[in-house]
Parts: sequence; C-alpha cells; structure tokens
Amino acid sequence: MLHIRGHAGGTALTGTLYERGEDPPQFRGAPDDEAPYVWVCDAFYRVESGGTTQTIDGEEIQVAFESPMPRGFEERGEAIEAAKEHVRTQFARLGVPEGDVRLEVIEVAEDPA
Repeated sequence: MLHIRGHAGGTALTGTLYERGEDPPQFRGAPDDEAPYVWVCDAFYRVESGGTTQTIDGEEIQVAFESPMPRGFEERGEAIEAAKEHVRTQFARLGVPEGDVRLEVIEVAEDPA
C-alpha cells in the first residue's frame, strides 16, 4: 500500500493506492476487483457558502467534498502518476498553483496482525 500525499498552502491531502494482492475497501462505485492497483482519495472543490472551512495560505475558504472516486489501474507507474495528478487537481480546485504542491509517495508497512 502506498500513500500519495500533497502538501501546499499549509495543509496536506493524502490518498491511498492499494497494490496487487491487497484488498481495497469495498463500497458502491469501487472499481472491478480484477484491477491490480486501486486509487482512493477524497475529491473536493471551493464553494461560496456551506461546506467545511479550510485554511489555505492563511485564508479561510469553504470546501465541499465529493464521494471518493476509486479508480483501477493495470500498471503501478500509471497508478502513481494518476494519483499525483489527482492530488494536484484537488489543490488547483482551491486555487493553489500546481508548482506549489509538493508530492511524496510513502510506502505503508503491512499490519502484522
């Protein structure tokens, strides 16, 4: 399992990439079980009122969340690049320039349970 995390404007967004052999969460809209790589992350956008207050670069803005849109991929590299693009897009929807988003890929150790 990988976490793909973007940092910008004093906050961060993290999504999860489930890899071959791991069990992604099962919910309505999840991709076909046959996809070896599954990306799951929140999606959101800026709204004028309602939503949740978030501080970006010291400015309080309102953010509305969409249901996660899991996506299945055949190749690991393709999945990681799509995950990075998703994170950049979410920040762009809040007005953060792409160049201001710092991305990291974090290997998550399996739970020994």
